[in-house]
Amino acid sequence: MEGNFLYTESMELQTRAANGGEVLETAPDRWLYRIPAGPAGAYRWAQRDAHLDRSRANLPVRPPVSLRLRARVSTLDLPGTWGFGLWNDPFSMSFGISGAARRLPALPNAAWFFFASPHNYLSFRNDTQANGFLAATFRSPRLPAPLLVLGAPALALLLTRPSARLLRRMAQMFIKESASRIAVDVTAWNSYRLDWLPDRAFFYANETLVHETGISPAGPLGLVIWIDNQFAAFRPDGRWKFGTLENFTPAWMEVEALEINKK
Repeated sequence: MEGNFLYTESMELQTRAANGGEVLETAPDRWLYRIPAGPAGAYRWAQRDAHLDRSRANLPVRPPVSLRLRARVSTLDLPGTWGFGLWNDPFSMSFGISGAARRLPALPNAAWFFFASPHNYLSFRNDTQANGFLAATFRSPRLPAPLLVLGAPALALLLTRPSARLLRRMAQMFIKESASRIAVDVTAWNSYRLDWLPDRAFFYANETLVHETGISPAGPLGLVIWIDNQFAAFRPDGRWKFGTLENFTPAWMEVEALEINKK
């Protein structure tokens, strides 16, 4: 694919970590993302990405592209989340501190392979997969950030379950999503591929199509690869909660042979 190559793992992506998390290059083109064992109440995190130092308008990945990599993780039931793919980092808010881009929160746009432990409920719909190992997309309109800030008082609806359920229904009007569970042994090496087109997304595990959807995120997006002990849940009955989880043993993810090519 001469001339179409965008990324490899040998590129300089930004490394982030917290509370003992670390990212190590263990072999050429292979990276280990690791968090230590520890109690709830502390956010343990290891990540590499290509988005935090850019404004959302200048994120580097636009369709049509194909993301490929191989990965394995240490356990089937990590408390928290891990994954890899493309997103707009919607919940990040920064003001240019330490070289970060100036940005306010946004509605989510993403296409990724995402694991969420049962403590999580990461869907605004009542009829789609909200945890487990997923191939998933989110598509939202690119509303001006100041408009979202003006809408922040609506978060008061979270204070009671009936009003929280109303807020979930309101979110469904703006945030479209699609997800399928993936049935592979994630502790073994598997190959993963995401083909992101302007109007469609295709997900493959070991060259088998595992999810296809017409809900394609609005770009541009940035690459993210991470592991952490965090959870977030906004359930159909209106209950919501977020925080960090205890992991009794260290947890890790290995990633190799990453590339993103123009299709």
